[in-house]
Amino acid sequence: MKKRIGILTSGGDCPGLNATIRGVAKASYELIGNDIEIYGIVGGYTGLINGEYKEMKKPDFSGILTQGGTILGTSRQPFKQIQVIGDDNVDKVSNMIDNYKKMKLDCLLTLGGNGTHKTANLLSQNGLNVIGLPKTIDNDIYGTEKTFGFHTAVDIGTEVIDRLHSTATSHSRVMVVEIMGNKAGWLSLYSAVAGGADVILLPEMPFSYEKVAKAVLQRKKDGHVFSIVVVAEGAFSKDEEKMKRKERIAKRGCTTVTPLVVKYIEEKTGIETRSMVPGHYLRGGTPSAYDRVLATEFGVYAAQLIKDEHYGVTVALKNNKITHNKLEDIAGKAKPVPKNHELVKAAKSIGIEFCEG
Repeated sequence: MKKRIGILTSGGDCPGLNATIRGVAKASYELIGNDIEIYGIVGGYTGLINGEYKEMKKPDFSGILTQGGTILGTSRQPFKQIQVIGDDNVDKVSNMIDNYKKMKLDCLLTLGGNGTHKTANLLSQNGLNVIGLPKTIDNDIYGTEKTFGFHTAVDIGTEVIDRLHSTATSHSRVMVVEIMGNKAGWLSLYSAVAGGADVILLPEMPFSYEKVAKAVLQRKKDGHVFSIVVVAEGAFSKDEEKMKRKERIAKRGCTTVTPLVVKYIEEKTGIETRSMVPGHYLRGGTPSAYDRVLATEFGVYAAQLIKDEHYGVTVALKNNKITHNKLEDIAGKAKPVPKNHELVKAAKSIGIEFCEG
């Protein structure tokens, strides 16, 4: 009797999704043999809701190791809305369960971030056989040290900062670069340290505008003609700490704090200040060698879980070993940067300022 596997990619795209799909498929064929059918669900959970899928064959998994994005397509289905029946009168959860059964799946693999894992856990609690795979450039999934996509984004973020050094030096400017990371500052922290930034502003450490300006002026006093300030997308000042995100945006008049940081630095220091927002550039393109290896290892481990019929879990990296967590144990939990994290300590030890308020 054939084993039928469904695979979907959900949420934001990132490098390594296709490498993971490839790893799962190739390892499944090796471990389980030809008594396996793999179905690609198109467009994430939206495809599962609408019954959009296609059977995939071995050639579909060739040549995709280095390919960015996702061959299955993706979409965002916010978990807050997944159990809400809207104007279209569609019961999304019921549809997903029904389509899983219509496809006669033995297992569903969900590749995604925090929201994806919450929905995966919901489906698991409703009796479906689900295995999660942790994907996000933010590296903020609880229970795993690394997610695939993170390393590549760090490489790209570092390159952006590297290139800003030359123009900042040439014009004696302050360059403020905004790095993705709405709730967690892992990507900003790693990119900033690797790129030699001077100031890092993270969501986990509400900052003081005055301290940012002071840090820039101190560098000028010490003979440095430029400064690089890295701002995480979700960073906020100390006086915004108790506000909700919508309240912060309303107060600022802009989505992120970056324009206000630029304005404040220039007004208080008199130094020409410019901003740069790489945005989705950080998510695109071919995965790094590290992410290709990690994605492959995750995919192979998931295939073994399928063979063992071990469901209701998500793959993880712990103590440099591939393992798994129960979906119910990690769904809905965040992984912020600890203030006493070793890299934070290292950054402070070499003079990088976090300008905490």
